[in-house]
Amino acid sequence: MPVYNKLVRDRIPEMIEKSGDSYQTRILDETAYIKALEEKAFEELKEYQGAADAEDVLEELVDLIEVIHALTEARGFTVDELESVRKSKAEKRGAFSERVFLIDVKVNGD
Repeated sequence: MPVYNKLVRDRIPEMIEKSGDSYQTRILDETAYIKALEEKAFEELKEYQGAADAEDVLEELVDLIEVIHALTEARGFTVDELESVRKSKAEKRGAFSERVFLIDVKVNGD
């Protein structure tokens, strides 16, 4: 019997049941939920890094976004607020689209 002990998407138990298997779940409290989401983010990032083809890459990016949205809401923000702050920060500091890789900085006086 496989043991997972991890956060899963809401419809996974339904899918397990439809396959004829049985399962055990529990509902996490807020603190445990945030911790599980943070662990899930690392899990999804690793899966993204190991993706073998374009379809898998896209699927894993979607999973990362889903976890980020859930973390946003679990922390008391809205996805709209997240996007607003993202846009504001991109306007002030830029995004990552120009592929700038900083090597070093010579500080005045060095």
